Amino acid sequence: MQTIDLNSDMGEYDDQELFTREVELMPLITSANIACGGHAGTPDLMRRTAGLATQQHVAIGAHPGFPDAGDFGRGERQASPDEVASLVSRQLTTLAEVLACDRLSLTHVKPHGALYSLTAKNPDSADALAQAVVGFDPRLMLFALAGSALVERGRSMGLTVMEEAFADRAYRSDGTLVPRTQPGAVLPTAQHVVRQLREILNGYVTSIDGHRVPLHADTLCVHVDTPHAVDFVRLLRAELQSAGVRIQRPLAS
Repeated sequence: MQTIDLNSDMGEYDDQELFTREVELMPLITSANIACGGHAGTPDLMRRTAGLATQQHVAIGAHPGFPDAGDFGRGERQASPDEVASLVSRQLTTLAEVLACDRLSLTHVKPHGALYSLTAKNPDSADALAQAVVGFDPRLMLFALAGSALVERGRSMGLTVMEEAFADRAYRSDGTLVPRTQPGAVLPTAQHVVRQLREILNGYVTSIDGHRVPLHADTLCVHVDTPHAVDFVRLLRAELQSAGVRIQRPLAS
């Protein structure tokens, strides 16, 4: 039976409405990627989110990003491989130390925003991030954009890599996501999302300019700050279950 993980980026907002949404989402997902002090995240938020994840048997991952709260770490930028390695190592250490207070541990790492995009496209940056993960703990899994440079570089270093896809985001013909700053970056209706999810399960997506792009997905991302996020995840779960796909947290090889 085909299996897939549902992951969500969490612990990014100290906001009661979004915290309530995280509480509602946690039983519906299988992996949580916790912001660890770069683009967002404080020790209190990290600990609170990890506690919620543990209660629901959800895998706990680190979600490192560029340390710029002004644009939430999403604005496109360049960084040297040394800078990438340093910020990833520093943020992994921060989250691991918080988790250790409750005797919890990490299972995976997923970069955020501009760091995600940079390491998807730039092999040197991908090398730096993968090396930082290996140096911290080679047992950690790595979540990376399906078909990207980070998938290849992570696997070349012996990491278990989960290829990630997005049911609600538009793709370009090179397999990268349409930037949020551009029109059409987020799919507009549930019907569009369901159609793209069905494509993903069949090994491809249709790009914004009409090309069929091959794609393999081990995990699907759901954003907690997406409007109607809880309803969106319930829709995904129903579609996956009707397609005979088992939803489960990832297992390291």
